[in-house]
Amino acid sequence: MGKKNRIMKAAIALSAVAALGVYGIADAKAYKPSKHTGHAASAKAKNVILFVGDGMGAAQRDAIRLASTGLSGDLEMNKMPYAGVVHTSSTSVVTDSAAAATAMASGVKTNNGAIGVDANKVSKKTVLEEAKQAGKSTGLVTTSQITDATPAAFGAHVKNRSEQSKIAKQYLENSKVDVLLGGGEDYWYPQGTQGAYEDHPAKDPSEASKGTEGNLVGKAKRLGYQYVTNASGLKKAGGNKLLGLFANEEMFEQREEGQGDQYDPVVSLPEMTEKAISTLSKNKKGFFLMVEEEAIDEMAHENNASQLIRAGRQLDNAVKVAKDYTKKHPDTLVLVLADHDCGGMTVESADNSDESGDGISKEDGPFQVAGSSEQFVVDWTTSGHTAADIPLTATGSGASLFKGIYENTYIHDALLRAMGLKK
Repeated sequence: MGKKNRIMKAAIALSAVAALGVYGIADAKAYKPSKHTGHAASAKAKNVILFVGDGMGAAQRDAIRLASTGLSGDLEMNKMPYAGVVHTSSTSVVTDSAAAATAMASGVKTNNGAIGVDANKVSKKTVLEEAKQAGKSTGLVTTSQITDATPAAFGAHVKNRSEQSKIAKQYLENSKVDVLLGGGEDYWYPQGTQGAYEDHPAKDPSEASKGTEGNLVGKAKRLGYQYVTNASGLKKAGGNKLLGLFANEEMFEQREEGQGDQYDPVVSLPEMTEKAISTLSKNKKGFFLMVEEEAIDEMAHENNASQLIRAGRQLDNAVKVAKDYTKKHPDTLVLVLADHDCGGMTVESADNSDESGDGISKEDGPFQVAGSSEQFVVDWTTSGHTAADIPLTATGSGASLFKGIYENTYIHDALLRAMGLKK
């Protein structure tokens, strides 16, 4: 297939994604619940569970779907009654995770690398902080460092995403996030103070404690957090405040395929999600929870479709945990989206012709379509982010607010409106 035909295929795919959400442009000011709108879609959301598949564009969702549920099946994240399409640019055409998450969390466009501040470096309150102020419990869960860009943008305000120890300190002292589960232990202990995960491990000798704000695990314990470091500890944990750190850095290894790349977290994303929900749901005023699967993005950076699909399945399993919770708690809003696309990925037929060449453009696969003799391959165009729109799906209280096509900053506005915290 020639370059012209491949461009045509990409355009058709993008049009299909757009069609998914075109029920009318989302306009928060104009939105008024209709008597014909289902109660779960229009009522105020007591609880919000926001899933972020970092780097998960439309093609990533398709690859995960085909490999997991086949041609006629579908993912839990797709089986939702409302859909939208989100523009992802920051103050630059192509965003990074920090600026993208800040747009969703605080409703402002900012410079790449910035966390919780606008383009003029002025702090902007996040939707998590608004929920906390309203008396709700709050939580952040990720397979990345818990202080990485996406969770950080919901609970911290720093000029540069690299200030991960400052982010951790702000979680404890300022935003006072109730549940923190993920990796990144290295940023909670000062240099020379080894935590539960050894410094300079054989799998990556560069990993070691490097915190700049003292012993923050000790500080968390003094503030009433129960601290856990493994699956059994997480399962046994009680109380209302929980800190779980399950790796030096990310909870997986992202390297060039076959060079030590691995997705096998010591605690799974569904397990962390279930624990977060059970802990936060003790609050009668409700909760706000952000859950991120970071490996989708990191594996896309490495053009590793196999590990990306594996991570995507775990994200979908975590979404099922949340959807199961909503069956008994219909006043809960569940959303699944991405911060941006990564890899410029396409899903193509498996044949003997690879028109795209070698190296980064080399086709990845083939992969089996579940329940079928069919196969597909994945083609990559970059190892970086792109400006492609991303799909959003939603169910539960306030879900109808998210239909249409809109900027990523609208996510913040609609979340507040769904919770009844903004008119």
